[in-house]
Amino acid sequence: METRPGDETARDFLLHRGNYHPVVDGWLAQALADCSGHYADPAARADALGSLPAAVRAHAALLTALARTGAPAADGELEFAGRLAQADPEATDALAAWLEHSLAPTKLAEAGEAGAR
Repeated sequence: METRPGDETARDFLLHRGNYHPVVDGWLAQALADCSGHYADPAARADALGSLPAAVRAHAALLTALARTGAPAADGELEFAGRLAQADPEATDALAAWLEHSLAPTKLAEAGEAGAR
C-alpha cells in the first residue's frame, strides 16, 4: 500500500485514540527511505521530516544508508533498524550519517585505488 497525503496526520490520530500499531512507523519509514508513494515528491518528504517523530526519521535515514551498501535484504532482515531507531534515534541518525560518509563516492574510489596497489 502506497503512502498518501495525510498519512502522518492519520498516524497521530491513531496514536491519540489508542489504536496505533508500531508497524505504521515502519511502513512510513520504509516509504520515506524508498521515496515511494506521495514521498516521491520532494516537498512531501520535506513536510514528513518536519512532522514525523525522530524515531521514524532516523529509521528512514538508516534504511536509506543501508540500501546504499548494495547488499540485498529479504523481508524482515532489516527489522533491527526500526528497533534501533525506537531505542535511540540520535544514535541511529549517527550510524546512518557514518554509513553515508563511509559510502561516499570519493571514499569508495579511494578504497578501490588502495586495493589496486
